[in-house]
Amino acid sequence: MGQRTQATAGCLSALAGLGLGLAVWIELTEGRVHRFETGPDWRLVYLALPACLAGGVLVGTFAGLLLHRLLGPRLRSRRQGPQDPG
Repeated sequence: MGQRTQATAGCLSALAGLGLGLAVWIELTEGRVHRFETGPDWRLVYLALPACLAGGVLVGTFAGLLLHRLLGPRLRSRRQGPQDPG
C-alpha cells in the first residue's frame, strides 16, 4: 500500500468513527436535550457530545490500525508477486 493510500484510509477511518460517535450521541440524547417545561440540558452538549465524538474518533482510528496490521502483510506480499528462486 502506498503512503497516500494509507493516509487516506486513516483519515477515512477517523471520519467514519466521528460519524459513529455523532450517531451514538444522537441516539443517547434523543428527547433529553430539551425537556418539557424546562430549559435545555447543556451538559449533554458540553460533556456528552465531545466525549462521544472523541470516543468515535478513537474507535475509528484503532479499527483502521487493526485492519492495517491484519491486512498489511497480505497486501504487501500480493503486490510483490512470487519470488524467483533464481
